[in-house]
Amino acid sequence: MCAGIAEELEGIDLGDERLNKRSKKVLEALAANPEASINAACQGWSETLAAYRFFDNAGVSPGQLLSPHREATLRRIEEQPTALVMQDTTELDFTPHPPQGVRCLNRETRFGLYQHAHLAVTPDKLPLGVLATENFDRAPESLGQADQRATLPIEDKESFRWLKGYRLACEVAAQCPGTRIVSVADREADLYDIYVEAQAAEGRQGPRADYLIRVRTDRSTLQPDPDTGAAAYHKVRDEVQRSPLRSMQAIELTATPKRTSRTASVEVRALTVQIKPPHARSHLPVVTANVVLVEEVGGPGDGTDVCWLLITTLPITTLEDVLLCLKYYLARWAIEIYFKMLKTGCRVEDIQLETKARLENCLALYNIIAWRVLYLTYLNRTSPDLPCTTVLDDAEWKSVWCVVKKQPLPKSPPKLAEMMKLITELGGYNNRATELPPGPQPMWVGLRRMLDFATAWLNFGPESQKACV
Repeated sequence: MCAGIAEELEGIDLGDERLNKRSKKVLEALAANPEASINAACQGWSETLAAYRFFDNAGVSPGQLLSPHREATLRRIEEQPTALVMQDTTELDFTPHPPQGVRCLNRETRFGLYQHAHLAVTPDKLPLGVLATENFDRAPESLGQADQRATLPIEDKESFRWLKGYRLACEVAAQCPGTRIVSVADREADLYDIYVEAQAAEGRQGPRADYLIRVRTDRSTLQPDPDTGAAAYHKVRDEVQRSPLRSMQAIELTATPKRTSRTASVEVRALTVQIKPPHARSHLPVVTANVVLVEEVGGPGDGTDVCWLLITTLPITTLEDVLLCLKYYLARWAIEIYFKMLKTGCRVEDIQLETKARLENCLALYNIIAWRVLYLTYLNRTSPDLPCTTVLDDAEWKSVWCVVKKQPLPKSPPKLAEMMKLITELGGYNNRATELPPGPQPMWVGLRRMLDFATAWLNFGPESQKACV
């Protein structure tokens, strides 16, 4: 795992070869024990001090640290027929120990950063890498001023990050012309400006990204609704709800703080509609878009029933087209797991660094680490027959095999699925037939233990076979 993660910084250019080498050493140290503090992850005070100085170096920035990883991510995207660029925002709360320069979250008494991340994944949820991140906080005087900002140009609003995210997906589409790129986001990205920009790009030369966004605002069609009011119009949701049923589907819902995991039976409808610009954006043109409505039948009725209205530039001509839209949206859960890995697995909210600049540099490395653990988790599900040496070196898989299996080493490296089963057992996963596939938590706990065993294997004669006698 360590050797693999260091490759994500291959080609890094911080203007100093010593800094380039230090970046890889710090990344490897943090990856070897993601949940530990920086002091605990580094070997001794000299290494710890070097890490602190690295984060504090004026020649180091989050963008520079993520740049080689982004290039590696683009190469992985180029190998895929379709790649989904998930964008979402998570809250990082540093209230107990706010670094200098960090401002507010949603209240004056809470301090931290919001991180807006762009995670590339395959339709089967295999994470390909982090394309970019943007950290932001809020000035105390700006809190509670959302209504006053409603009519501002989109470039002057906090929500501009979602439009920039769609533009980033379009850049990726231009860089990877052989791959279909779809920008996927939840309700906060429901910006009319995105739909206008995507429509304006139609017919232009060169690839562009599609979008698939869950609707937050029930927008108006061009059809007046005199029964509701003199200036009222029919709503998009009502129009698609009256359209023919396309399919009944069973979808698996993962557990969240608001719901338990369950299989939901949903009705799927789809329609092409013309949408009026919102009042605050009345100067913008009418948009023609495809919408997909997914509604649960016989749900629990506790407020968690599925009712998703998705707007997209993806085709909806055939049932296969419509179900692909649903599949792509369901894959959005990968970024939620990524954020959970970042906060729970890597415990980034426990980082104690003196300044905002140091913190952001450190977070950039943890972005790569969280992706790596998630990548190994899903690679095990999507490509179980790969040789384990695709992601593990000899000391790693051999030491785990001997510790867990207590058998002589096989003549050739085992398959990835077999080794990941052993690693997740080290992480506390039971691997019973009735259980769901292992998630990131047993994976990263097992990987951490694996690295300890690999270190012992290398230092105490791994090829002597003493560990297997």
